[in-house]
Amino acid sequence: MAIAALVVQEDDTNLGSDIVKDMIKQLRAIDTYDTYEGWSEAKIIDPIVLTKERKKNIPVIGDPDEITIARLKAYYNSLATLIEKKTGLMAAPMVHLSHEGFGRALIMVGKLIVVDKILRDTHRFGFSSLEDLREKSDQTIEKALGLIEKYNAAATD
Repeated sequence: MAIAALVVQEDDTNLGSDIVKDMIKQLRAIDTYDTYEGWSEAKIIDPIVLTKERKKNIPVIGDPDEITIARLKAYYNSLATLIEKKTGLMAAPMVHLSHEGFGRALIMVGKLIVVDKILRDTHRFGFSSLEDLREKSDQTIEKALGLIEKYNAAATD
């Protein structure tokens, strides 16, 4: 999919959010060919934002490409990293996908599953805006922290 113009602005306040900063770090880490060298943070994170127009250009049925899968994994790695930072407990993400893009994403802390997400249509993975990314991520992290607090024995085991 060719992206003509960036939808994330350089001055977007959400670029400073923990999830966006960590995702950019994750995406840079998997950039083995230095594609992102010299790119702004807005340009790196921009493909994660799927506006209505962008979503229209992606077929309803399709298999996810490697770049989309890498972004999906970077997202769950970032969630795990932030959970780990907030709790001091190791959080391990696991993403299992079929070649058609169906599967499951889990984040475990100790023996406790703190995030469990069924994945469908992963070839259309993204968020409507960086604000949407931040809000959904914050909700997921808060839920995870609540589970860790409630079932601390399983999380620290």
